Amino acid sequence: MNFPILSSITLLPALGALFILFSKSEKNKNRNAINLSLFTSIVNLILAIFLWHSFDKSFVGFQFIEEQNWISGFIKFKFGIDGISILFIVLTAFITPICIVSCVNSVKTRLKEFLIAILILETFMIGVFCSLDLVVFYIFFEAGLIPMFLIIGIWGGPKRVYAAFKFFLFTLLGSVLMLVAIISIYWITGTTDITQVFEIKIPVKHQYILWLAFFSSFAVKMPMWPVHTWLPDAHVEAPTAGSVILAAILLKMAGYGFLRFSIGMFPVASEYFIPLIFTLSIIAIIYTSLVALMQEDMKKLIAYSSVAHMGFVTLGIFTFTPQGIEGSIFQMISHGLISAALFLCVGVLYDRVHSRLINSYGGIVNILPKYSLVFAIFMLGALGLPGTSGFVGEILVLIGAFQKSFLVAILASIGIILGAAYMLWLYKRVIFGKLANNELEELKDLNFSEGIILFSLAGLVLFFGFYPNLILDTIHTSVEELIRSYDQAITFNLNTIK
Repeated sequence: MNFPILSSITLLPALGALFILFSKSEKNKNRNAINLSLFTSIVNLILAIFLWHSFDKSFVGFQFIEEQNWISGFIKFKFGIDGISILFIVLTAFITPICIVSCVNSVKTRLKEFLIAILILETFMIGVFCSLDLVVFYIFFEAGLIPMFLIIGIWGGPKRVYAAFKFFLFTLLGSVLMLVAIISIYWITGTTDITQVFEIKIPVKHQYILWLAFFSSFAVKMPMWPVHTWLPDAHVEAPTAGSVILAAILLKMAGYGFLRFSIGMFPVASEYFIPLIFTLSIIAIIYTSLVALMQEDMKKLIAYSSVAHMGFVTLGIFTFTPQGIEGSIFQMISHGLISAALFLCVGVLYDRVHSRLINSYGGIVNILPKYSLVFAIFMLGALGLPGTSGFVGEILVLIGAFQKSFLVAILASIGIILGAAYMLWLYKRVIFGKLANNELEELKDLNFSEGIILFSLAGLVLFFGFYPNLILDTIHTSVEELIRSYDQAITFNLNTIK
């Protein structure tokens, strides 16, 4: 393909943001900004779907490679995708127009600037998944902090400044060591080209410290226990669209980083640190599920559930089995849809009642039947009911975990039981029972835009639950190649020691 489709998908949202910046908006409506941002994001989604359709699932390696010298040949703007990264690009392009539509009613001030921040953030997120140069990856990875910091700090809740700075400092400090590691990789290999680093192979003696440096960034971004404390605050204070992007995309950048760098570049170190990852993952799954049971704020409950679900992701990645890794990738895509939908469901109620507290609701099933239906689908998907996308990812991860460690798999299974407990309890208290107050009788069910968004997400959750092969076939070849490279590196290291 001669057309630079990856550069187009990456830069189009930023170009749209530039047009919005210089557009004239109608007074109090910002109609031009809404139309431009929605048009830009939909065009980008169409390009992303076309890219997925054009992707060769049987090809080993990176496709659609674009390369351009930047700093005297030292750093290159090199883009390319494989079966893993293409799915995250499509997910990002799909979630962005949903955020734009959802924010029209919820964002009351500076809507034009908010839409610009969303589009700029989309460019940075897609850039992360396209980058084949370590420095370019780091730039996109860290640049995404800026618009997200502004989204939380300007359009968030009462404690938005505290939450924004906590989010920014946690994620930035964790990534400083990754920058040092990237410089070290250049010193060791003479290049920052990811494909060349894969071929050169970093010496084992350097892998352990470099793995820890990258881990410091990805663990915070994921987030893993015990560096997860910024996430509940960020979710609670962020506007609905900010929470959707944070849960659906930003957390997945760390999982993608583990796959691309921790395993791809440091396979021997990854093998060595398996006990650490398993321990932190199990603690995250069980501990944060128990914490979720104690929450009275719907957003905070869903935030803690995200930490537990990301525990399944890290567990699956470091099983180094086809089922475990494919399950973790599927879990990230599924969680991106389900968590986005759950935060949107909270936003629907908050826009009407202006409360996220669970005890403010109850008995709304007869008043909001459509809302209760879609909320039920997402709740069941979150607890991993067979027939939903949440089940496929979790069962594959557990199959991979059983192959690696029976005890770890049993402990992880406890998280599924706890997940069912806090999600069912949330649904019971919000949807069923007696009306919490008479004001709830005046609530209106889903409007047209809310219905389109939520029923579309519900359809995808059910579709991928019954037909997961659309995702699994896309990632299978790339996962097999990743495991093959890992096995070769481990075997070579063992032979060298002997």
